[in-house]
Amino acid sequence: MGGGNESRSDYSYPRMVSRPVGVPKTSILKERIGLFYNHGQNLNKARYSGCPHVQLSVWDAPGQERPTFKEATSHEFRETRIGESFGPSWSTHWFRVILTVPTDIAEDEHLELHWDANNEGLIWSEDGTPLQGLTGGGERIEWVLPKSFCNGKEHTIYVEMACNGMFGNAPDGKTSIAPPDSNRRFQLAKADIVSVNWQARMLQVDMHEIGDAAKELPENSAEQNKALSVAMKIMDTFQVDNQESILKCRKLAQEILGPNVDSHRVYETGAEPVVFGIGNCHIDTCWLWPWAETKRKVARSWSNQCDLLDRYPEATFAASQAQQFKWLKQFYPAAYERVQKKVKTGQFMPIGGSWVEHDTNMPSGESLVRQFFYGQRLFEREFGARCRTFWLPDTFGYSSQIPQLCRLAGMDRFVTQKLSWNNINNFPHTTFMWVSPDGSQVICHMPPSETYTAEANFGDVKRSITQHKTMAVDSTSLLLFGKGDGGGGPTWEQLEKLRRCAGISNTIGGIPKVKLGNTVDDFFDRLSSKASEFPTWYGELYFELHRGTYTTQANNKYYNRKTEVMLRDIEQLATFASLSTKKYQYPTKDIDDMWENVLLCQFHDCLPGSCIEMCYDDSDSLYAEVLKTGNKLLKELYELSGISDARPATLGEALAINTLPWHRKELVEISETEVGVACGDGQTLAVRTFHVQEEQPAVTVHETGTNSFVVENDQLRVVVTNGVIVSLYDRINEREVIDKGGEANKFVIFDDVPLYWQAWDVEVYHLGTKRSLQYGSTKIHEKKAHKVTLVTDVTISENSSLKSYITLSASLKGQPSEVDCAAEVEWHENSKFLKVEFPVDVVNTEASYETAYGITKRPTHYNTSWDMAKFEVCCHKFADLSEHNYGVSILNDSKYGFATAGKVMRLSLLRSPKAPDAHADMGRHNIRWAIFPHNGSLGSSTVRAAYAFNNPLKLCSGGEAALTKSAGCPIKLVNEDESASLVLDTIKRGHDDDDVTRHEGLRVNKGQSIILRVYESLGGHSKGTFHTKFHVKRATQVNILEDELCEVSIRDGTIPIKLRPFEVATFKLEL
Repeated sequence: MGGGNESRSDYSYPRMVSRPVGVPKTSILKERIGLFYNHGQNLNKARYSGCPHVQLSVWDAPGQERPTFKEATSHEFRETRIGESFGPSWSTHWFRVILTVPTDIAEDEHLELHWDANNEGLIWSEDGTPLQGLTGGGERIEWVLPKSFCNGKEHTIYVEMACNGMFGNAPDGKTSIAPPDSNRRFQLAKADIVSVNWQARMLQVDMHEIGDAAKELPENSAEQNKALSVAMKIMDTFQVDNQESILKCRKLAQEILGPNVDSHRVYETGAEPVVFGIGNCHIDTCWLWPWAETKRKVARSWSNQCDLLDRYPEATFAASQAQQFKWLKQFYPAAYERVQKKVKTGQFMPIGGSWVEHDTNMPSGESLVRQFFYGQRLFEREFGARCRTFWLPDTFGYSSQIPQLCRLAGMDRFVTQKLSWNNINNFPHTTFMWVSPDGSQVICHMPPSETYTAEANFGDVKRSITQHKTMAVDSTSLLLFGKGDGGGGPTWEQLEKLRRCAGISNTIGGIPKVKLGNTVDDFFDRLSSKASEFPTWYGELYFELHRGTYTTQANNKYYNRKTEVMLRDIEQLATFASLSTKKYQYPTKDIDDMWENVLLCQFHDCLPGSCIEMCYDDSDSLYAEVLKTGNKLLKELYELSGISDARPATLGEALAINTLPWHRKELVEISETEVGVACGDGQTLAVRTFHVQEEQPAVTVHETGTNSFVVENDQLRVVVTNGVIVSLYDRINEREVIDKGGEANKFVIFDDVPLYWQAWDVEVYHLGTKRSLQYGSTKIHEKKAHKVTLVTDVTISENSSLKSYITLSASLKGQPSEVDCAAEVEWHENSKFLKVEFPVDVVNTEASYETAYGITKRPTHYNTSWDMAKFEVCCHKFADLSEHNYGVSILNDSKYGFATAGKVMRLSLLRSPKAPDAHADMGRHNIRWAIFPHNGSLGSSTVRAAYAFNNPLKLCSGGEAALTKSAGCPIKLVNEDESASLVLDTIKRGHDDDDVTRHEGLRVNKGQSIILRVYESLGGHSKGTFHTKFHVKRATQVNILEDELCEVSIRDGTIPIKLRPFEVATFKLEL
C-alpha cells in the first residue's frame, strides 16, 4: 500500500523503446493515396486477342442506314482486325465475333470480352437478342462471358457499332456542344477475351472509397484518421502481382468497409438509411444525336441495366419517357421482354407519367395535359399501373400549372434538380410543397447532391446531407446515379462504390447511410405524413439560366404553335362530325399519331432549340407529316359539310370557319379588291359585305413630312416617323399609349455571347450592348378602304436586313382595334439577338404574361437579385402591362421570349448561336405580332384577341346549304361573370368510347361522350354554363385522364359550372 514498491510483471508493452515513431503530416498521406492507383498491378490474369480465340469479320452498312439485326446479318461479312478504323460519323458497322475461350482460363472466376472502339455499340446474341450496350473510350467496354462459353467450342455474337460517342460526334472526339464533325473515324482498339483478377479489381474499388473517406471526412476527426490509417496499412501491405497481399489488403479494408461489402447484405445492417440511391440514365430523346440514334441508346442502356439488375439484387433502375418504351417495344421486342420481366420484379421502375421529358415553358396547357394523358395511358397499358411521380430532372424551368396538372393526372410527387444550375440565386429548398395558382400542391424533391447523374462517389453521398436545405423537417434524400444525358445508366463500379459507402456508414460512420433496393414511391411514402410541415413555393419555378431557349430555333417553335392550334381545331370539328353523321368515323389513330409526334418534338432539348442541326431536319419532317395529315383531316371535315377549302372567287361564295368558343366579328379579305365581315358564334360564319365608301375610307393615311405618316381608324391614330411608331393614340379612351419621346415597334439588336451554352443562354450583360438598326425610307405598301400598311426597309448588317410592316385595319363596332405588325427578316448573323421594343406610357411594378392555362406575373424592376434574374422570360400568346384602368398587350404568333423593364416591353425575335447547330435560325423568317391597347386592366379582351391572332378565321367556299348545315355552335360555354374569364379550350371525344377506342387493352365505355376542358384565365372565381344541342344523359367532372371524379347536375338541358382562380376543369358529357 502506498509506496509503489510492488514489482509488476504484467505490463502490456515493452519496457524499452524499439524505434522512434512520429506523426506524419496528414496532407502528405492524403496525397500518397493517389499513388496507389498507379501501382502497376495488372487487374487481369490473362488476355487473348486475334485468331483463334477472337475471330472478327464486318459488314459496313451503307450511308447512315441503321439496319435491323435480321437485315444486317443477312449480308456477306469481310474479315477485319484490331487496328482498323471505321467511319464516317453516324455510320453503322456490324461485326461477327467468334469467340473460343482458351482451356487454360476456362475455369477462372470471371471472364469478360473487352471491346473498345471509342464509340457506342450493342452486343447481340447469335439468335438476335440484344445483350449489352458498349460506351467506348475505356468506359463500359466489358461484357461478362456466360459460363456456357467456357466449353472450348466456338461461340458467335454480333457487335453493332455506331460511329458516334456517348455525346455524339463533337470535333476531336471531345465532349462538347460544338457542332458535330461529319467525318470522324473510330479505331477498333480492343477485342479481347480477358480473365479478370476479381480480387484486385475489388481492391481498387475498396481503396477508391477509403481514399475518398480519408480526404473528405472532417479534418482531424476520428473517422478521418481511421480511414487514413487503414489506407496507409493497405498501401504498406500491398505488393504488385502478389495475390496473397491483395487478399490481405482486402481484409484490412474491412476495418472501414465492414464484412458484407461484397454483398447486398451490406444494406441490411447499420443505421437507418438517410440517402436512397436510385439508378437512372436520363436518355435525352434527341440532343447531340438524332432520334434514330436515341432508339439504339435506349436498347443499349436498358439492356445494360437488365444485366446489372441480375448481378446486383439490391439495384433498382428508374426509366421515364413513354416514347422510349414504345420505341423499344417496336424495334427491340426481345429487349422489351427483358424490361417487362424486371418491371414485374420491382427492380425496373417506369416513372414520370409523361410522353417525353418535355419542356414545360412553351407547350400549351393542352399539350402539357396530353404529355400526361398519352404517357400515363402507355404505362397503364404496358405495365398495369400509372405513375405517381412526375420525373423531370433536366428541363429549363417549370410552369406554374404543373402541380395542378400532376394531381389531375394521378401524380402527387415530383422529382427534379435543374434549379441547382441557377447562376444568380440559390434555390432555398430541397423538399417542399410546390403550389399552383389554383392552390393545388405536389410534394417536390430536388436531390441535394445536385445532379441526376451522380458517379456514386463518397462525396455524392456526403453532399446528400451537407447540401440538404430542409433538414429541420426531414433529412432523407434521393441520390440519382448513373451515366446520363447520352444514356448508359449505372455501372458495376458505381454499384460497388455504393456498397462501400454503406459499409463505411455501418462501420465508422461519418456519412449518412445509403440504401439501395427502395423505389422512388417508397421514398415519397416516408415523406407524405410531413407534407404540412414542408416549406411551400407558390407559382413558377423560374430557371435562372438557359433563357435563350425561349427564342432559339424559331421555325421549330413556329411549327409547335401551328400544330397545337391545328390539333385543337381537328378534335373539335371531328367531335361534332362524328356525333352528327353516322358515316364519319372519329379519326382516333390519326389524332393520336399527330399528338405523339407533336409531344415528341416538345422534348426539353428539341423545342427549346438546343439540339444539333440533324435533330431539326428530323423535327421538320415530323411536323410536315403532322401538317399533311391534319390538312387531309380538315379537308375531309369541310367536305362533309359541303365546304371547300379553296379560296372563294366572290363574296357570295365565302364562308369562314371558326373554332373559337365565343362570338367573333372580323374582316376577311376575299380578294385584292373585295373584303367582307364574318360575324357570329357558330363553327361556320356567313361573310357579309363590308360597307365602306372610297371617298370615306374606314382607314385613312396622310403623309405629314419626309418619312412621317399618320394612319387612323375610328378607334386608333398611329403616327409613324422614320419607320417607328412615335404616337399611338386611343381615340375612344383619349389616351396616348407610347411613352413620351419613345419609339415603338423599334427593332434593336444585342451582342449575344453567353459564357458557354450558346443555344441555351443569354446573359444579363447582353442588355448593355443594345444598338439601333439603320432605317431606310418608309412607304405606303397598301392603301385600301379597309386597311393601310406602311413598309420600311431596315438594314441589320452587311449580311442581314428586314422589311417592317405596320398595318391598321378598319375598326368594327363592338370590337377593339389593334395595330398589326410584321417583319420579313433575312437573317445571317453571328452571336446577335434581334428584338422589337415598345416603350409605353403605363406604370406597374409587374407585367403579366400568358403561360400554360393561366397568367404569370413577373417584376418590371430589378429591386433584388431574384427580380433581376427574370430579365428574360417566357410567354405564350401575349404579354401585358396594365394599370388598373388601362393597359397595353403585345400579341404574338409563335414567339415565346419577352421582357418588360420599367415601361419598355420587348419581344424577342431571333438569335444566332453557333453551337450545337452552326446554322441555327439562319435564313428567311416571317414574323407577326400586334399592339393591343385596352381599357381597364388585363381582361378577357386580351385573352380572346390573342386566341384570334393565333387562330384566324379560315376562309372557305360554300353555299347557303353548307352554311345552314353547320350553322350555330353545338356546344357553347356562356360566362356568367362580367370578367368572361372562362375559356373552353378543348372539345374532343371520350377516348374510350366504344366507337372511338383503339382497343389497346384499357377500358371501353359503351355509348358516346364528349370531353370539354375549361380553364379560368384571369385569376378569379368564375361561373359559367354549358349549352348544347346534343341530348346529354349524364354529366361528370373528370380528371385529365378522363377518370370520373364527381357527377355534375344538368338543369333544363344546361350544365352550370364553377371554377377556382386558374383552375383547369374537365367535363364529360354522356349522350
